[in-house]
Amino acid sequence: MADANLLFDYTGHLPECPTWSDAEQALYWADIMECEIHRYVPATGDHQVLQFPEEVGCFALREKGGFIVALRSAIWLADSRGLLQHKICDNPSNPQLARFNDGGTDRDGRFYAGTFWGPGDYNGALLVRVDNQLKPKVIQCDIHGANGLAFSEDKRWMYTSDTPNGVIYRTPLDADGEPGTREVFRLFKDGEGIPDGAAIDEEGCYWSAMFDGWRVARFSPEGEQLAEYRLPVRCPTMVCFGGADMRTLFITTTRENMSVEEVAQYPLSGAIFTLPVAVAGMKKRPFIER
Repeated sequence: MADANLLFDYTGHLPECPTWSDAEQALYWADIMECEIHRYVPATGDHQVLQFPEEVGCFALREKGGFIVALRSAIWLADSRGLLQHKICDNPSNPQLARFNDGGTDRDGRFYAGTFWGPGDYNGALLVRVDNQLKPKVIQCDIHGANGLAFSEDKRWMYTSDTPNGVIYRTPLDADGEPGTREVFRLFKDGEGIPDGAAIDEEGCYWSAMFDGWRVARFSPEGEQLAEYRLPVRCPTMVCFGGADMRTLFITTTRENMSVEEVAQYPLSGAIFTLPVAVAGMKKRPFIER
C-alpha cells in the first residue's frame, strides 16, 4: 500500500475543496478561514493565491473561465483573478450562523453548495443547487454540516455526508437530476472518524476523508469499506483525483481548532498530501452556464 506524500512545502488553516484542472494540469483548493483560493502546478511548482472578501466555503471552475464561488453571504461568479462579477443569490441560511461549506458540480455542470450550521443546536444547514441558467434552489435540509458531495457517473445517485452527525447519505436522482428521498449509505461509530469531503472513482467507489480519523477510506457502491489509507495528521478534510492519468489522490487537511501543542506534535496538519492509487477517479465537470 502506497504512502501519502506532501504535495509541496505548504500548510494552511482550513484547506478544502481540492479541484483538479485537467486542461491546466493544476490543482486548485480553498482555504476557507483565510478567504483564499490557491492554484498549484505540480510540474513547475508555480503557486498562486487569490484573496476574497469573505470565507470561501467551496467553488468550481467555470467552463467560460474563472470560478463560481460560495462565500459566506452569497454565491458569486468571479473571473480568473478572483474579482467578483455577478451575485447569483444570497446565502439561503442565516449567514451570521451558517457559512457555506462543501460543494461542487454534478455530471451536468450544475453547482451545489452546502452550509454548516455554526451553533450546532439543531440541523439547521441546507444544500442549494445553482442550475445552468443561474437559478438557485434549495434541494435538501435537515443537515448539521454539509459535506461529502459526489455523483455517480450514471447520474443515478448523489452522495453527501453530514460530518458532525457521522453519516454518509445517498440520494436517488431522476432523469432530470431532481433528488428523491435520501437514504443512509453508512453510519460511523466513535473512534472511526467522521466523513468529510469525498470523490468517486471510475469503478463507482466513494472515497471519503475521515475527519478526526487519521485516514482516507474507500467504500464500495454498497457501502462496504474496501480499503483505508493512513495519514500522519488527524483531520483530513477532502479528497479529489487528478494527475495526467487521474490516478493521484489529492488530500487536504486542517489545523483549525487545534491546540498549539497538537500543531507542534503534528506540524503537517494543514498540509496537502498526494497518494498514488490503482484506480482512476472521475473528472470533475466545470460549471456550465447557458
